[in-house]
Amino acid sequence: MFTGITEYLGKIENIEKSKSKRNKKSDSKANHHIEITLFLPESKDIKIGDSVSINGVCLTVSKLNDSKATFQVIDETINRTNFIDLKIGDKVNVERSLSIGGRLEGHFVLGHIDGIGIIKKLERGDLGSRIKIEILNKDLLPLIAQKGSIAIDGISLTVVSVRKSIVEIALIPHTLENTTLGIKRAGDAVNIEADILSRYISNIYQFSGNNKKNSKIY
Repeated sequence: MFTGITEYLGKIENIEKSKSKRNKKSDSKANHHIEITLFLPESKDIKIGDSVSINGVCLTVSKLNDSKATFQVIDETINRTNFIDLKIGDKVNVERSLSIGGRLEGHFVLGHIDGIGIIKKLERGDLGSRIKIEILNKDLLPLIAQKGSIAIDGISLTVVSVRKSIVEIALIPHTLENTTLGIKRAGDAVNIEADILSRYISNIYQFSGNNKKNSKIY
């Protein structure tokens, strides 16, 4: 579990595609996955097996070599996130998992991406900026509330407004300076994770009473 407070930016050093061996007893197709190696300048406390949020995606450290950490990313994650667009040299948001007794300065973020958003507009200002993101999966919209929390590429942010499929968010200069949102442009894809509270409320509503047919939100 994470808080959505980016600790620092990591840099992609290598992306290696691989394919698992086909199971002779099964007719299923072979599974693909990729290995992403990041340069993490502040990786002293990270060890193999740790969970780390990379652009909001919870990944497990599989290899460590000095300040370089390698993560394995399976098909499901590639298909559901913007990882398919990542390239060597790209910067990513990095957050280590929440420790017991640590400060919860954002909101509870699981690192389980719900879908993709496309940046439609980024308005920059000296005192603050606004970003407008189109949510591609319309089923997510009921889970996003005005003044509620949302994670964009793993960054805990507060929703200013929701109009049709467009979510507007206010950004302070610190966020732009210390996360990948500062280098994003219109047309870029971002990972979206709805607030965990809205997930549970939606699930309860979906399976309660006579709402089963008309409330399949999540």
